[in-house]
Amino acid sequence: MELVRYVVLLGILTAVALAVMTWAGVRLRLDAAVATLRAIVQLSLISLVIAWAFRHPAAAAALLVVMLAAAAWTSTRRVGLGRDIYPVAFVAILAGASVTVALVMGFDVLPGGAEMVVPFAAQVIGGAMVAVSLAGQRLRDDVTDRWGEIEAGLAIGLTPRQSVAEFGPRAVGRALTPGLDQTRAAGLVTLPGAYVGLLLGGASPYEAALVQTLVLVGLLAAQSIAATAAVVGLSGRLGERRPEPLTT
Repeated sequence: MELVRYVVLLGILTAVALAVMTWAGVRLRLDAAVATLRAIVQLSLISLVIAWAFRHPAAAAALLVVMLAAAAWTSTRRVGLGRDIYPVAFVAILAGASVTVALVMGFDVLPGGAEMVVPFAAQVIGGAMVAVSLAGQRLRDDVTDRWGEIEAGLAIGLTPRQSVAEFGPRAVGRALTPGLDQTRAAGLVTLPGAYVGLLLGGASPYEAALVQTLVLVGLLAAQSIAATAAVVGLSGRLGERRPEPLTT
């Protein structure tokens, strides 16, 4: 795609979004403009980094570690319980992503080397991050709203973890809902990004479907592990005292 036409098109699409927001009275125009600029800059920079990492396996591994650390920090901020929960978020995302990526690499079903593994691992890390954020937020909100029940449980001798145990399944379920919806809709309501990207890259529809299915199911596996690990890691902490969200 010619660069000039690409830039012009991005400008038009951004202008359309801002115009609609203005007409609708939505006060997110600055956020939308900044988000667009950030996306352009960040994707341009990461493209250069990834292109270099593809030629250096050690660099590819380091890039994934940086992504993992950034994902854990993002989830920590989203959960809103202070920096102390960063280790919980990091371990939860690491657990979900590492198990999924290890299985995929073990079965050697992705063609190519780092060119396929790095994008797949990045998607899995991102999905695990979202799951940890959603699970943590839901658990925090439920504990806050029903703190009286938790205090009653503590009063009769339950441990902090036991007192919030009933909220865990709902928190994990909330975290998995977007992934489940995405998987259900794939091919019927939407054509997922990996599928479209592979088609544009010249892969056959069959090959694209295989890889996209692997991505969707891999995301579900990673999110299930990450959300469950986050709930387990946060339960004891949240059961000790009523959550007081902090700014990180």
